[in-house]
Amino acid sequence: MRVCVVGLGKMGLPVAVRLAEGGATVTGLDVDTSVVDALNGGDLDAANEPGLSERAAAQRSAGRLRATVNAADALDGADAVVVLVRLVIDAEGHPDYRNLDAATAEIGRHLRAGALVCYETTLPVGDTRTRFAPALEALSGLRAGSDFHVCFSPERVSAGSVFRDLDTYPKLVGGVTDACADAGAAFYRSHLSAEVWRLSSSESAELTKIAEALYRDVNIALANEIARFADERGLDAGEVIRAANSQPYSSIHQPGLGVGGHCIPVYPNFFINAASDARLTSTARRLSTEMPAYGAQRLAALLGGLQDRRVLVLGLAFRGDVREAGFSMAVPLVAALRTGGASVRVHDPVFGREGVEEQGYAWGEPGDGWAEALVLQAAHSAYRDLAPQRTPGVVAVLDGRNVLDPAPWRAAGVAFAGIGRP
Repeated sequence: MRVCVVGLGKMGLPVAVRLAEGGATVTGLDVDTSVVDALNGGDLDAANEPGLSERAAAQRSAGRLRATVNAADALDGADAVVVLVRLVIDAEGHPDYRNLDAATAEIGRHLRAGALVCYETTLPVGDTRTRFAPALEALSGLRAGSDFHVCFSPERVSAGSVFRDLDTYPKLVGGVTDACADAGAAFYRSHLSAEVWRLSSSESAELTKIAEALYRDVNIALANEIARFADERGLDAGEVIRAANSQPYSSIHQPGLGVGGHCIPVYPNFFINAASDARLTSTARRLSTEMPAYGAQRLAALLGGLQDRRVLVLGLAFRGDVREAGFSMAVPLVAALRTGGASVRVHDPVFGREGVEEQGYAWGEPGDGWAEALVLQAAHSAYRDLAPQRTPGVVAVLDGRNVLDPAPWRAAGVAFAGIGRP
């Protein structure tokens, strides 16, 4: 089977590799020539995805994987098209469809009868049926459900574990017709080892992915609200959450400086903007966005104020050990610290100095003696061995991810606090 994967980003590229491993002949299509050249030339930056370089090289050598910027080359004659072009949002949380519409237009111009088009990009509920299927019909002159098939199958993977997740989590598929759903389910059963669940409609599949993000967003907001209450009372929220979760009906997540990445801060907006009454989810989203400012307040309490204090933020990434800064809480955290009058530098072992400075931040080192205070923002494994003797001049530490042992810091006379952690 000839498959075109449109969009070779952090999710699209591993998906292309996995489909090739499943027996498909895969052509990746992307507008970024550097990505295409890296795949074809065997020079992938695979820092975030274990095994990606090696697995891509094996499929490329076997003649089952290549990439191009030429839409006709990639799409003409394709039996299946998998779309993984990121749908971004504007400042109000509304989707910006320009890139995805442009990709859909190219697909429609080259679509052949009998082909399957499957959107894996997370979409607002109804978009597969009411926005993209009609666009494909208009440009191809074919009819969805009879001349070709359209379905939605959400990507349910995380950076750093895409291959494991693809082989572990059930693959969900919903079509704009029953025939479309059958075609999509058959495609994934043929190329993936995970169980495939055929849902009743593309809308059900779209809402399922959004519901997953909503659950995590609301749960994390709950954990943070518990943590803030615990801070008021001098209690350890981590102890409380562990104890509560010992009962099987409780599964409270962990508190922290908020949640970043391209999923949880984004997809709840698709629901909030479309629902007639989304009080719980909108409140949870607001609570999450408040956490960096709350962290700055916690640090100010440790220092007796932020004015003219030198603060080093540890971690630009949105998540530990991942080289990705999309919607990272480091951005509003730095802004809140600066608003309070602090001078701020940033350190991140995954990005390195060049990567941090490319994002517009001054570089700092934990051991260079500049910082008076540290804020651990990303739980990189490299930070777990931080100790007072390696951070001269530091008088206060805010552990925004609750991963450090406070005992050695307090023994050294350093003021120490976490989120919901006395």
